[in-house]
Amino acid sequence: MSQLILAINPGSTSTKIAVHDGDRPVFEKTLRHDPAELEPYPNIIDQYEFRQKLVLEAMQEHEVDPRSLVAVVGRGGLVKPVPGGTFRINEAMKKDLRDPSLWGRTHASALGAFIADAIAREFGIPGFIVDPVVVDEFDDLARISGIPEIERKSLLHALNIRYIARLMAAELGKKLDEVNLIGVHMGGGISVAAIKNGRVADVNNALLGMGPFSPQRAGALPIGDLLELAYSGKYTHPQLVKYLTKAAGLMAYLGTDSGIEVNERIQAGDAKAKLITDAMCYQVAKEAGACATVLKGKVDAIFLSGGLVYNDYIVQQIRSRVEFIAPIKLYPGEREMEALCQGGLRVLNGLEEAQDYNY
Repeated sequence: MSQLILAINPGSTSTKIAVHDGDRPVFEKTLRHDPAELEPYPNIIDQYEFRQKLVLEAMQEHEVDPRSLVAVVGRGGLVKPVPGGTFRINEAMKKDLRDPSLWGRTHASALGAFIADAIAREFGIPGFIVDPVVVDEFDDLARISGIPEIERKSLLHALNIRYIARLMAAELGKKLDEVNLIGVHMGGGISVAAIKNGRVADVNNALLGMGPFSPQRAGALPIGDLLELAYSGKYTHPQLVKYLTKAAGLMAYLGTDSGIEVNERIQAGDAKAKLITDAMCYQVAKEAGACATVLKGKVDAIFLSGGLVYNDYIVQQIRSRVEFIAPIKLYPGEREMEALCQGGLRVLNGLEEAQDYNY
């Protein structure tokens, strides 16, 4: 019996879509949006009808009748902190996705829920989101920062990390709640997670928090020097946030966030490119070592995922520092579309119960 599931993963200027029939991919496509096309929409969420139309047109091009779908799954955005899993889209969720005060920003990923919900309603099928970036399964110890006014928060590449954790558990012949893993995802930002009995018990804030610097982000910084920078008059608050999240890390030191370009520079003998890349790898490895202490040394495996895992030099630098902890498995790139479809499929097949968003 056919189980066609549509997955929708919006970005700032693109919308990735995929249709899977059970475990089998049917098609995947990235819809590119010219900034001029998006300019008429003052708020990100206002784009959903424009993007929804393009999604349905792409399905028609690939001869997939939307009436044959059994579910639609959208990428989760900045909702309130939730446990991992698959959530039914409801009005409370959409209300929170429209509210920039929750996290100080809105993100294009929020559009996934709105597009999925609109299509689901039109064709009378369930609409879900899966493992949004705000998945929070922290131990209470992990929330304490050092001052009462600030609590450590969970913000990570949850969709990819939790899906790879499932694949790792299957490879180890165990259930998800039986494995302890260190999960590393390396893209524009970097997440390093301690996964205890299948739960993300601790992780660096991969956007504007602790942990290693990345191709675009600053990671942990010396507090005193950061305060001096914040009060120097050189940056407004929005400018500093943009710097720390989009123009720091490799971008700040080397003028590029491309792992390919940096690797080419290293191979050509660029000593600075090597030093900065080695420092990033050092910090990733150090964070993974910290995760090993969270798991009290009981680590079944370490996995590395994300675009930077295609870079053999980066992988080897990290491997040389952490391979004593546990076996290392590589998952280059990301499996987000697969993860979205599989999240919906698990619910439809009764392997997981969909959660209601009522936070």
